[in-house]
Amino acid sequence: MTSSAVTSTSSAGAPSAAAKVLAPISERVTGQPIDGISADTAEKLLFHIHAHLAIYVDGQEKLVPYGIGIVGPYKLKQTAYGPFVESGSKYYWLHTHDETGIIHIESPVQRSFTLGNFFDIWQQPLGPDQVGPARGPVTVFVDGKQVQTDPRTIELHNHEQIQLDVGKVVAFKPYDFHGY
Repeated sequence: MTSSAVTSTSSAGAPSAAAKVLAPISERVTGQPIDGISADTAEKLLFHIHAHLAIYVDGQEKLVPYGIGIVGPYKLKQTAYGPFVESGSKYYWLHTHDETGIIHIESPVQRSFTLGNFFDIWQQPLGPDQVGPARGPVTVFVDGKQVQTDPRTIELHNHEQIQLDVGKVVAFKPYDFHGY
């Protein structure tokens, strides 16, 4: 359902044209609550922030797919950054519209959300030795600083930049939020 590559038109932090999706979205996600996070028929904006997730496996950039946390069918539009999900039948409070790595946190309640919650909605494993299907030691960067923590526990904050390196460590690459 997701494309396997995206063409980049931006510099700092934009996905490379050769990057592939880490793991596809799950067809099993139907809108049932996950980790106490609901899926609603419209985006809820009482609490509205954005975080960025970059993933590298053995030094190779991997894309976070569009449509995580959005239940189909999708209405897609093409943008300079690749496909963008304009709408779906339901939206989890954590979701992605495109493959830039932007995690949209749009909730009717202000509460803490973690990277583990996002991966649970994606239906992908996450831990100190695994990111999705990629296995190996995971190095975690938050806002450019390496942190020693289980990546599941990272709380998502506005304009926070998270980089997960599986295996080979890549120098932190800052992200330009393009107006988010």
